Amino acid sequence: QVQLVQSGGGLVQPGGSLRLSCAAPGNIVSSYTMGWYRQAPGKQRELVALITRGGTTSYADSVKGRFTISRDNAKNTLYLQMNSLKPEDTAVYYCKLANGMTDYWGQGTQVTVSS
Repeated sequence: QVQLVQSGGGLVQPGGSLRLSCAAPGNIVSSYTMGWYRQAPGKQRELVALITRGGTTSYADSVKGRFTISRDNAKNTLYLQMNSLKPEDTAVYYCKLANGMTDYWGQGTQVTVSS
């Protein structure tokens, strides 16, 4: 069982920034594809950003140029830096690790963008 522990998030004004963190046990952050997803009220969970084992990143069109996914292998932590936030970015954000057999999810963290 892999436990992913998220931190960060909160309330921010439009145009502001937030950073989400996702801590994983051991040294698995660099061993598997990890990603950030989000789910807004009344909507399906959607992919926001991915980082592969090799470090290749990809983003949803809606966040390209504003969000950056990264990882710190020494700290076993995945990050999502979110800049130029918009009200439509409001959602519960989840990190996910996929090891090819099972998907492991973080507990979720609320991000609210509002003036």
